[in-house]
Amino acid sequence: MAHSIFDLFKVGIGPSSSHTVGPMIAANRFLSDLSQQDVMTKVSRIKVDLYGSLALTGKGHATDNACILGLMGETPSTIEAENIEQYLNLVSKSGELALDGKYWIKFDAKNDLVFNFYDSLPQHPNGMTIHAYDEQQELLFSKSYFSIGGGFVVAEDEFDLSHDSAIELPYAYVSARELLALCEQHDLSISEIMFANEKALGTENISEKIDHLWQVMSACIERGIKQQGVLPGSIKLKRRAYDMNKRIKSLPPEHVDTLDWINLFAMAVNEENAAGGRVVTAPTNGAAGVLPAVLAWFLKCRSTDDKKAIEVYLSTAAAIGLLYHRNASISAAEVGCQGEIGVACSIAAAGLAAAMGGTPAQIENAAEIGMEHNLGLTCDPIDGLVQVPCIERNTMGAIKAINACKLALQFDGDHVVHLDEVIATMHQTGLDMMSKYKETSQGGLAINVIAC
Repeated sequence: MAHSIFDLFKVGIGPSSSHTVGPMIAANRFLSDLSQQDVMTKVSRIKVDLYGSLALTGKGHATDNACILGLMGETPSTIEAENIEQYLNLVSKSGELALDGKYWIKFDAKNDLVFNFYDSLPQHPNGMTIHAYDEQQELLFSKSYFSIGGGFVVAEDEFDLSHDSAIELPYAYVSARELLALCEQHDLSISEIMFANEKALGTENISEKIDHLWQVMSACIERGIKQQGVLPGSIKLKRRAYDMNKRIKSLPPEHVDTLDWINLFAMAVNEENAAGGRVVTAPTNGAAGVLPAVLAWFLKCRSTDDKKAIEVYLSTAAAIGLLYHRNASISAAEVGCQGEIGVACSIAAAGLAAAMGGTPAQIENAAEIGMEHNLGLTCDPIDGLVQVPCIERNTMGAIKAINACKLALQFDGDHVVHLDEVIATMHQTGLDMMSKYKETSQGGLAINVIAC
């Protein structure tokens, strides 16, 4: 596979990996391209054209803010969420932007950030083109980038490049069948396969980096539980995790069940995401609550913080998630919410089955069940906000993941529908899906529920 665990699971900010994290990374890449062209000091103006879903739901997904922050040299993994408003206010009031944090240029968001609502670039629905001009308004450099889901970004000249790594991996696989065959042939678990490949990619301190991912996820749960008030945006949606936690703590332990905890954990994460907080794309921001909620529930049920179980869970989930990224899509703008919540449910089910001692065949079965029952799931966020139905949908995805795991562990892994076929079906279904149901806010709940 071409990417590592830490390509799939990235630390970023909300509310969207494809519409916030991706555009910020694209802007960072444009800065790098300007430097390579040796024209950075000549730039007097930057213009950003947003297309397709980036335009249609860009305002609600903070795409405009992400572009500004990215052009300033800020990155999703390092920017402090509490500083964002200050940075944006400075640009708005001064009419200037510190390009790459060093070179001050004029910037007027109304004219220099263009939402092309009726146009889309042919390569992908999440397209954007950035232009740099000199003082005479002559074009210095222009390039298109595509946010293909989960914070992955490709430039216009990279679409035909191979998905496969140039590094020779000890256990390379491009399908679930190949992955299972490697496990059987070498008597290794899926987690052990991932660790061996990760080492070959040159990643150091793998266990520590996985633990860091979990610490960010866990901290996000804790922050989400403590916050009150309403989320930003037109809906004025009340945060519910705080009250849910208060209610759970008021009940006798025997009256609290799996549903209560899993709902709380998933709700907390995605309320934080909707508020622009720090999350881990797992595999996307819109679906960021499923994976940590299931893991938090698993650890709570066992009253442990078993680092080995956390490693197995997250590395196994990544192994399956990379199959979706390679062979289908994790972009709701391309395949609907089945590519986000569906994938999150599938990989959480796989990770949980692995943490509970399942065989590779049972893990594959759990992943297959998790996606099979999310096929056709649309993405229709009200008013373009990653809130309704997105936040509650994470609770449903987490519950489904647990049940998918439990079903798979009841049997020996022998089943009719294989994960490879489900991934192919999800991709085909997404391509057949009408565009209005793919993160455009032009269909479904987005037009039948009026945002106030």
